[in-house]
Amino acid sequence: MTKPVGKDSASASASIDERIKKLGDWRGKTLAKVRELIHEADPEVVEEWKWAKATNPGTPVWSHDGIICTGESYKTAVKMTFARGAELKDPSRLFNSSLEGNVRRAIDIHEGESINEAALKDLIRAAVSLNLKAKVKPKTKRASSSRSASRRKPR
Repeated sequence: MTKPVGKDSASASASIDERIKKLGDWRGKTLAKVRELIHEADPEVVEEWKWAKATNPGTPVWSHDGIICTGESYKTAVKMTFARGAELKDPSRLFNSSLEGNVRRAIDIHEGESINEAALKDLIRAAVSLNLKAKVKPKTKRASSSRSASRRKPR
């Protein structure tokens, strides 16, 4: 599934295709591989293109009931930033960047590095599961207190 970036803009998928093509080197191939693995892990993923402005062409974002991760490209790395990565278990120790934060975690993939595909798919599925749990979490009702009821003035 894809989500358009604007009324007169190309679709998010087309924008990601264009980014991969423009990179044209190992970073483009890596971003394409990451994208493929995300789709394999979650066939219902939504591709988005966010945060475009004059100084930044935008960022690929993959979502499923909330952001799963982004795919940024830098000179020396392709970075996958997981929006709620600090809440995810990472038994394969894929997270290697942004480890000090309380919310996000990232994976920097450098030229020549291989991707642990099975572990990455597991991490993506865990991020989707976390988003889905947050969506259906019931709101707890505050118990009414007899003390607060006794303080009310009669009408």
